[in-house]
Amino acid sequence: MERSGTSGAEAGSGPGAAAESGPGRLPPTAWAVLGILSFGEELTGYEVRRWADHILRFFYWSPAMSQIYRELKTLERAGYAASRVETAADGRPRRVYAITEDGVAALARWVAREDVGPPVFKNGTALRVWLGHLTTPDRLREVVTAYRDETERLGAQAEHSRSVAAEVPGWAHPELVARWAARYYESERALAEGMLADLAALDAPRLTS
Repeated sequence: MERSGTSGAEAGSGPGAAAESGPGRLPPTAWAVLGILSFGEELTGYEVRRWADHILRFFYWSPAMSQIYRELKTLERAGYAASRVETAADGRPRRVYAITEDGVAALARWVAREDVGPPVFKNGTALRVWLGHLTTPDRLREVVTAYRDETERLGAQAEHSRSVAAEVPGWAHPELVARWAARYYESERALAEGMLADLAALDAPRLTS
C-alpha cells in the first residue's frame, strides 16, 4: 500500500515550508522518535513506545502513547517520516512508520550541530532535602533511602537493557548509552549513601544533646 507523507521538498505549501519544521524547529522529543526510526525498522506507534522504554527512558524520555503519535504526525508533516497501513498477523490493519531519506539527513544534521547544553541536576529528592527544615530527620532519611533503593532497581534494569542491546547487530551505540545509564544509577546510589551519612552527621548534635 502506498505510503502517506511527503519528501522535504514537497512538504508544506511553498518554498521553505519544510524548513519551518526542520532542524531548530522540531522539539527534542520529535528528534528522539525520529532517532528510534533511524535504526531502520518499520514500527507502529506502540512499537516506538516499546523501543523508548527499552533504553531511551533511562536517560531522556519515557513518553505516553499520545506523545508518540503527536510526534509521528509532526515528523510526517515535516517529510521526515512516512507511514503505510498493513495487515497484521491477526488480520487487523495497523499503521507502521519509517524514516525517510530527508529524515535521515535532517537527523544527521541535528546530531552534528545541536548544542549539547550544560549538565542538569534536577532531582525531586534533593528538593525535599533542601526543604528539610519543614520535616523531621526520620522522614528525610526515609525519602533518601527510598531514592537510593530506586536507583539500585533502575541500575539493574539499565544493565539488563545493556545486555540485550549487546546481542543486537547495529546496536553498539545504544549499548554504550545503556552502560552509561547503569553507571549513572550506580553513582547516584553512592551519592544517596553519602547524603544519608551527611544527614546522620547533621542530626548527631540533636541526638547527643
